[in-house]
Amino acid sequence: MSKKLSMDELNRLDVPAFKALEKFPYVLVMDDIRSMNNIGSAFRTADAFCCEKIYLCGISAQPPHREITKTALGADESVDWEYCATASDCISRLQSQGYKIISVEQVASSQSLQEFVPEKGAKYAFVFGNEVFGVQDEWISASEICLEIPQFGTKHSLNVSVSLGIVVWDFVSKTQFK
Repeated sequence: MSKKLSMDELNRLDVPAFKALEKFPYVLVMDDIRSMNNIGSAFRTADAFCCEKIYLCGISAQPPHREITKTALGADESVDWEYCATASDCISRLQSQGYKIISVEQVASSQSLQEFVPEKGAKYAFVFGNEVFGVQDEWISASEICLEIPQFGTKHSLNVSVSLGIVVWDFVSKTQFK
């Protein structure tokens, strides 16, 4: 029988070592996210998969906040983040830095996630929208691609933190393990 690993046996990086680590070529955009638990989950996933930065936009809460930290388990200290008041400010900033903007949203022309093939050497900004209203039209218009996660049940969407985890793992696995 296998033994569960202790925290020491996991050999995780400390915050300074994580900050110095070369990150994978992507950022996350959390646009108008209502739930601080979803923000905290984004930080935790970003830490697990070496994200360059999180952009918190619009009404999205920002660290430090007890509810974010509780879910992030300290990843709000390890992952770089920046606040942008408006989508247009964030879009301009990301485009000027050479990021390909990818909205995760169900639109008429969306591409299924399994068909998405990241370009070698490209940098990506994955945009996740409000839990009720989704990604704003301004982001969709600025996007090179809109990605959709295939679903087979009765519900029309996944929780934003679940979607984020699926998309980030898909990206990292396609770019780092091939």
